[in-house]
Amino acid sequence: MNILASIPSPSTGELHLGPLPLRGYALCILLGIFVAVWLGNRRWVARGGRAGTVTDIAVWAVPFGLVGGRLYHVITDHQLYFGEGRNWVDAFKIWEGGLGIWGAVALGAVGAWVGCRRRGIPLPAYADAIAPGLALAQAIGRWGNWFNQELYGRPTDLPWALEIDNGTDLGTFHPTFLYESLWCVGVALLVIWADRRFNLGHGRAFALYVAAYTVGRFWIEYMRIDQAHEVLGLRLNNWTALLVFLGAVAYFVISALRAPGREKVVEPGAADDTAGSDADKPDADKPDADKADADKADADKADADKAGGDKAGGANADGDKAGAAGGEKAKGD
Repeated sequence: MNILASIPSPSTGELHLGPLPLRGYALCILLGIFVAVWLGNRRWVARGGRAGTVTDIAVWAVPFGLVGGRLYHVITDHQLYFGEGRNWVDAFKIWEGGLGIWGAVALGAVGAWVGCRRRGIPLPAYADAIAPGLALAQAIGRWGNWFNQELYGRPTDLPWALEIDNGTDLGTFHPTFLYESLWCVGVALLVIWADRRFNLGHGRAFALYVAAYTVGRFWIEYMRIDQAHEVLGLRLNNWTALLVFLGAVAYFVISALRAPGREKVVEPGAADDTAGSDADKPDADKPDADKADADKADADKADADKAGGDKAGGANADGDKAGAAGGEKAKGD
């Protein structure tokens, strides 16, 4: 029994915030970046780094990644922008969709390297911190394809089929954007679990993310029906996924052999900052200790006064006793 007949597609790719139009694709990209930076910062601090470092490096990595993703898409699908009857200006309309993850990660890594070098931070350690966040960013970003009614799979009548009516295709198709989004969430959870379980370091958490993602991308890409270049019967992105998978696995194995465990220090000086802040922090127990010392001093003073009173009383008693004895002696005489 089909409870859900199909997944509807939005009638427009824009959201309106009052008079301000906002492209759904751009919104998904921005939300993905925010989640990646937020989670990456938490993981970086947990590994011994400074809060805010991930954001500072993202200022370099994000623009590089966006440019790289767009370049990969335009180069591999150049016929969409430079063919007969096409307008090359459309190549700059990134909000209409078209970001290649391979170019985004590759050129984004260059931007991250620049940011890390400026901060004296090892790039592999930074990559490990942001790896699951990148997977979640991809999971969110894929919903931009839903807004644009693009990159869907073959026709199907499954209960979760995606309704498409974009002027080119009409019917229900495999929601490959949803498959990849769910796969990326699973990749993020896998990386977080493996990182905690096996104490991954020196870029291996990032390598695991890349390898796991490419496995899913391979079979999801095989389902898509959008126009793409083919080599030996496979889409270009299938070959790319295969080669990147092999590279990620090779890096993981070689890194584990050459540098097992995790980095002791991921950001020079961060530990000293933490120690300094702890030393400067006021001691919450100090007022209680001062009060206890004051109470003790008052008690000692009271004991001293009591001892002095007892001594004086004893001297007076001896004086009275001596006077009585003298009186009795005078009486006898």
